[in-house]
Amino acid sequence: MKFQAVSAAMLVAALASCAPHRPVNVDWPLHGLDAGENRFSTLGEINPDNIGQLGVAWYADFDARSLRGVEGTPLVVDGVMYASGPWSKVIALDAQTGRKLWDYDPQIEGGIARRACCDVVNRGVAYADGKIFVGVLDGRLVALDAKTGTPVWTVETTDPTKSYTVTGAPRIVKDKVVIGNGGAEYGVRGYVTAYDVATGKQAWRFYTVPGDPQKGFESEAMAMAAKSWTGEWWKYGGGGTAWDSMSYDPELDLLYIGVGNGGPWDRKVRSPGGGDNLFVSSIVAVRPDSGAYVWHFQEVPGDEWDYTATQHMILTDLEIDGKPRKVLMQAPKNGYFYVLDRTNGAFISGTSYVPVTWAKGLDPKTGRPDIIPEARYSGTGKPFLGMPSPAGGHSWQPMSFNPKTGLVYFPTAEIPYGYISGKTEDFRFDERGWNTGQDPVKTAMPEDPAVRAQIRGMMGGALVAWDPKAGKRAWSVPMPLPWNGGVLSTTSGLVFQGNGTGDFAAYDATSGKKLWSMPMGSGIVAPPITYAIKGVQYVSVAVGWGGILPLNMGEALKAAVRPKVNRVVTFRLGGKAKLPIPADIPEAPLAPPPSTASTATIAQGRALYHVRCWMCHGDSAVNKGGVPDLRRSMTIGDSAAFRAFVLEGAAEPLGMPNFSKDLKPDEVEAIRAYVIKRANDLKADPTMP
Repeated sequence: MKFQAVSAAMLVAALASCAPHRPVNVDWPLHGLDAGENRFSTLGEINPDNIGQLGVAWYADFDARSLRGVEGTPLVVDGVMYASGPWSKVIALDAQTGRKLWDYDPQIEGGIARRACCDVVNRGVAYADGKIFVGVLDGRLVALDAKTGTPVWTVETTDPTKSYTVTGAPRIVKDKVVIGNGGAEYGVRGYVTAYDVATGKQAWRFYTVPGDPQKGFESEAMAMAAKSWTGEWWKYGGGGTAWDSMSYDPELDLLYIGVGNGGPWDRKVRSPGGGDNLFVSSIVAVRPDSGAYVWHFQEVPGDEWDYTATQHMILTDLEIDGKPRKVLMQAPKNGYFYVLDRTNGAFISGTSYVPVTWAKGLDPKTGRPDIIPEARYSGTGKPFLGMPSPAGGHSWQPMSFNPKTGLVYFPTAEIPYGYISGKTEDFRFDERGWNTGQDPVKTAMPEDPAVRAQIRGMMGGALVAWDPKAGKRAWSVPMPLPWNGGVLSTTSGLVFQGNGTGDFAAYDATSGKKLWSMPMGSGIVAPPITYAIKGVQYVSVAVGWGGILPLNMGEALKAAVRPKVNRVVTFRLGGKAKLPIPADIPEAPLAPPPSTASTATIAQGRALYHVRCWMCHGDSAVNKGGVPDLRRSMTIGDSAAFRAFVLEGAAEPLGMPNFSKDLKPDEVEAIRAYVIKRANDLKADPTMP
């Protein structure tokens, strides 16, 4: 029996196809379209022969307080689209016209942004029982009335005194809504929680890493996992946050959870005696009624590189060695494409889909990586040039599997990263700050322009069509930069994807030939969807540039289109609506004061900057996201104004936190001196990012 699950709406559409005059409505009711999250649509009105007739049907702008990342998958249920945007805001739209029906603002405190490593994003909502469910950045899970947007119930899914965040989409499994969390670099312990759809009452909680043994373990699974840890890991949280991917097999009644990296990254801090550190960087299968552990597969034992297994998981059936197998497929951050038996977690195959420097390969029987000794940088005092980088060979952007072509389509990234331990005695953790256990100064990009240019030359990205049975690329389309959108494929042989240069495009699913594209006016990272109303097929994508790379690795994104608008754009054949493209937001003039601070002060400022500032304002003060480029900020020439933002919270409602508890005035002055130096570097070489 093929797993390619079909929603009830799709079944109705299939039956209705025999009656050409009967209106056909096909929803996009689940995050990944079906329970196995294939993101493959059986709609085929839009095809390679008529794709040139695709035009804008309508668009609707998000009411965002700032142009931050848009990563959500919209849902369409009974003719209504539900979409989430920055700051966990939700809008309901008429899916045929784009008319706004209601909106919801969870009123998040701006300072919460400092807990979010990777922008104030939201990856989508869930629908069940007449309710829309949204995970809020500050840790809440809110059920909204689908007709009015009025909150029905709200629960705190995390401890508000700790630096948890929620950015992932909830998943609906039978009568439960399931949600994970993020914050592995902020000293938290990961878990997944299920709540009753009707009441919000907690049904179960599954922890992904063990806690303090003296307090007892919540389950036999945690007692087992604890044997793979050493030291006093619980004091550092341990990480393992399940911040994005989940999928469900209704036939096997198994919920699959993608578990994140260890926290902090440096294993000698969290688990000084080594160990696999279960269940970090693992896929875990649990029973959805109870949260009981069934099996796990660990992709990166003793993870030290932020190689999460939280990336999109696809469930389908493949013929392997002449036999049908129920499989789970994933292209996680670590650079290997995995095919597992989803009934028991057995390894089937794993092949690198991007260049990999941390492992020689995977054991053909167990899938355990043969880790290169030099890659274990912990405590060596030596840097390790890792590929993939912490951004991953593939990150959260969803994939799509087309059973007709047998190919999986997904975006890839190639970025090098220098890992190096910090001093254990200097390890700092507070609930307000990011800490990986590495030396933040040495992991930053070198100051030498020639070296920076060389590193930029090693960066790239592509849209890849992967043959999971052969374990190799079928085709790939190079991209100008390594941060691009999620993917949709259709039965008519199309692959849709947006990219960081602002184009939304359609490709031939067999060859990768670009068949159509349209500029959207802003970079795109969100995945497209498709649905039908009254027999008309629509394709929609949420537009808005942001996420982790634009914020903190602007060096890799020189060709990116800076954020100009956050909106949903919907297409149909013969669409005639005009899409207004906002004019480029002019960059602030580059007019830094002379760099007069001492070398020692600038060095101090560089160190402090890369502890407190780089996650939002970019490595070496280079960013391509929706926050100010500090090198062009007028405040760097005014000590009092700079302090007002950093120490007094002048822009906290917009997401710029108050650092008065973390920095002293002289330290702020050192940071300002470093930014002035970087501004003068840009002035001397305007060609740099």
